[in-house]
Amino acid sequence: MAVKAGRKKKQVTYRRKRWVDSGEGVVHLRTRVFRRRKGEKAPRKDPGPRPLPRPQKARHPAGPQPFGTYHGPFGRLEATRLLNRAGFGPAPGQAEKLARMGMKKAVLSLTRPRGKAKLIGPDPVDEYGLPLAPFDSWGHDHLWWLDRMVRTNQPFKERMALIFHDWFATSIASVSQQRQMIDQYWKLRDGIKGTFDDLVLEVTKDPAMLQWLNGGDNNKWSPNENYARELMELFTLGADRGAYTEDDIREAARALTGWRYDWDDDLGAINFRFDPEFHDEEQKKIFGRKGNWNWRDVCRLCVTHQLHASFFVEKMWSYFVPAAPSKSTRQALIRLYLKNNRRILPVVEAILQHPDFYRGPPMVKPPVVFNASLLRALKLPVETSSWIWLGDGAGQQLFLPPNVAGWDDERWLDTSTVRARWLMVTYALEKRGHEAWDDSYREKESTREAVNRALSTFGWPALRADHQNELVSMSNRIPGFITDEWQQRPYLAMRQNALLQLIASCPDFQLS
Repeated sequence: MAVKAGRKKKQVTYRRKRWVDSGEGVVHLRTRVFRRRKGEKAPRKDPGPRPLPRPQKARHPAGPQPFGTYHGPFGRLEATRLLNRAGFGPAPGQAEKLARMGMKKAVLSLTRPRGKAKLIGPDPVDEYGLPLAPFDSWGHDHLWWLDRMVRTNQPFKERMALIFHDWFATSIASVSQQRQMIDQYWKLRDGIKGTFDDLVLEVTKDPAMLQWLNGGDNNKWSPNENYARELMELFTLGADRGAYTEDDIREAARALTGWRYDWDDDLGAINFRFDPEFHDEEQKKIFGRKGNWNWRDVCRLCVTHQLHASFFVEKMWSYFVPAAPSKSTRQALIRLYLKNNRRILPVVEAILQHPDFYRGPPMVKPPVVFNASLLRALKLPVETSSWIWLGDGAGQQLFLPPNVAGWDDERWLDTSTVRARWLMVTYALEKRGHEAWDDSYREKESTREAVNRALSTFGWPALRADHQNELVSMSNRIPGFITDEWQQRPYLAMRQNALLQLIASCPDFQLS
């Protein structure tokens, strides 16, 4: 006799969240789906306190690798490095989102973004809540650009503009209008779209550059060599490489004659133009070639010089990777640059996908990049003019490089600049810190909860083991100083403030 099958009990699905170590220094929530029988109680939805992220082990950077594409792991750490060097650091959750794309798609999402660039968030203001005046108020040009770095949805364009601002360093110290410096910024920002030839031509006739390096005072009766010298030494060929001679500079200065401008006592330098009557029409000999060369010819002769491509590749590489490239990488990038008719973007994309970019040594964030990454991590707008003097104290005020060679990227951290970085953190945390004496902070908080709370404020940055352990050790010591009930809240609030300050000031946040 057949046995009648029993009726199955109805099952109900539920989701359980648990914290999972990703192996990348971050512990995140993962949702798992389970089934339970009808009438069975579902477990509580609260996942419980989040465990501390697994600290990072300091790894020895790999040496220069052959030219190729990086094929190693691309998780949150690698995505963070990409955002730090090709942008201004991740906003909360951005690195995780980028990591899910994979390396190549992540790079292209930055270098070839879809749609128009947008500034997301409130407009920048000064400490009085007044709108910025970047064309008129001293230092507001710095705030204006810092704001664009913080709020842009296309950070790569702003980072390339910063690179070219350093490459073709021009200072407001010798330019009559801040508007002219900002006009130059737009040209530099658009430079990534085309060839280096086009960018050199735009910079050569740019009003800010014509003032800064005396191109507007260069005429056939009194040639000025300033721009000709820097065009070769700093912009296209490099010094001490045998690329040019003093005669080449003098002859190029003659070819660059003809640019003029008028002076207005209220407006400064205006009406920039090329005047053929001021141009030297005689024969010139540049790089061994004779001709009636003009300013366009000088630019072309420089970028087609046999030593230009190697100079371009090595200089561009240095902005993204601190160690020199291998011989095979250097030669491959030179071929890529020339094959693409000196277009800039293919070379930059190859660098951002190179193994050295991800496996090589860390770089110190330039002060303005550190400032912008701090504000992006905390989701803070620009709302104080203090960022001007803090940037200057840290060694970098935008539109005011120290000289025509730009900033020294190898000396960002020293005893005279590190204090300003510390103060940048202090000023940023004015909006994120906790008041110790108004009884608003929690009365009880474990070490794990305190450290987690501080890390979550910055989007869970991955810390090295020794740094995280020191934060935990400091946090563990604080309760031992609490001897009376009234001290409980204030001391825990001050502990949280100390954790925030130390996390943002530690090497893990200063390096990329």
